[in-house]
Amino acid sequence: MDMAMMRLRREDPRVVGSFRLHRRLGAGGMGVVYLGSDRRGQRVALKVIRPDLAEDPEFRSRFAREVSAARRIRGGCTARLVAADLDAAKPWFATQYVPGPSLHDRVASDGPLPAAETAAIGAALAEGLVAVHEAGVVHRDLKPSNILLSPKGPRIIDFGIAWATGASTLTHVGTAVGSPGFLAPEQVRGVAVTPATDVFSLGATLAHAALGESPFGEGSSEVLLYRVVHEEAQLRGVPAALGPLLRACLAKQPEERPTTLQLSMRLKEIATREARGAGLGMQRQAAAVAPRETPAPPAPRRSTAPARPAQRPDRPARGGRPRAPERRRPAAGRRRWDTRLLRQRVVVFVTVTFLVALGIAAAQGQSPL
Repeated sequence: MDMAMMRLRREDPRVVGSFRLHRRLGAGGMGVVYLGSDRRGQRVALKVIRPDLAEDPEFRSRFAREVSAARRIRGGCTARLVAADLDAAKPWFATQYVPGPSLHDRVASDGPLPAAETAAIGAALAEGLVAVHEAGVVHRDLKPSNILLSPKGPRIIDFGIAWATGASTLTHVGTAVGSPGFLAPEQVRGVAVTPATDVFSLGATLAHAALGESPFGEGSSEVLLYRVVHEEAQLRGVPAALGPLLRACLAKQPEERPTTLQLSMRLKEIATREARGAGLGMQRQAAAVAPRETPAPPAPRRSTAPARPAQRPDRPARGGRPRAPERRRPAAGRRRWDTRLLRQRVVVFVTVTFLVALGIAAAQGQSPL
């Protein structure tokens, strides 16, 4: 059922019971669903039964039993029944309005869901089915369009063809109740339904969320019903963590499928593990993309021992010989000055020596030359 809001048509009622109608939410096989509100402003999804069905006494009797069963359901994963009128010219019932897209619309817009999200949705739905089955009710029409993704979690809606456990699935001879591609084999054969019937439909719904399409493909109703009974579901592309469990849900024999309680516990484990793995993967990816910083050199350690006095060069170190005083190398300018002074001294010495020799020679009356 398409839950997109539309304006009321000319033939639509404006008031039903104590509820004022505002918009059309959609239309299904049983009737039209409206968005309404009561005097306190509480919003409801109100379904008015089709006129041709309202004239059928057998349908009215079945509808009364379904409403009675819906009142017994207690659980946070279903839309709570608010009010109903079984004796009106057009019978109707109102349930709590659930804001949010359907699972079908979410997959159509965003594509297949990750394994962690698929498992988390499935765990909540399986837990909700536990409460439904404890009330003695089988939904019989679980499919992506009957799952609403509200801010508080997924919600199961449209119990329009829900039936008590053990009832037949045929409205007329050879006509199966439900949606092809999501029906269980026993529904197609027309045998009694059990809680395992909803497990099959939930498995097909989760496979659709993980694949983006029905595990039995596309085709006419007859083709899909044949595949459900005689062919195995195509789960190629389903995440490995979910594949074995979904295949068990889609077993042809009801007794081979897990119970809703087993399914809920197993899906919770998968959701937790896959969410943890996805978180670690994101951390590793971020670490690989982030630039690596060069670590700063470690700061030198400061010694806590008291500082020793400086060793004097003229005193010997402990256990060693006395150190010779270091000779300082003369500076370059001083070296040049000493060379010039040496040359002057040599010149003076040679001159003095020559004069002395000349004087001695003159005294002896000899020429030095």
